[in-house]
Amino acid sequence: MTKSELIAYLAEENPHLYQRDVERIVSTIFEEITAALSRGERVELRGFGASSLKFRAPRVGRNPRTGETVQVVAKRVPYFKTG
Repeated sequence: MTKSELIAYLAEENPHLYQRDVERIVSTIFEEITAALSRGERVELRGFGASSLKFRAPRVGRNPRTGETVQVVAKRVPYFKTG
């Protein structure tokens, strides 16, 4: 489901709300989740899932076009686990 499909579904299920208000609500929720993850916090939505950050250690990668090895730095990536 894409963000626009989610907005359309929620607007359909809640006819008392305007579509623009549903868009604002969904965008605000996603912005807050993004902000919490950027602060290193875990976000849990009961019955839906939990978002957190996973640490990926530095490694040696390979450029698929040239085949030469490349150093990939350590990083944190978003991870979602269904609830």
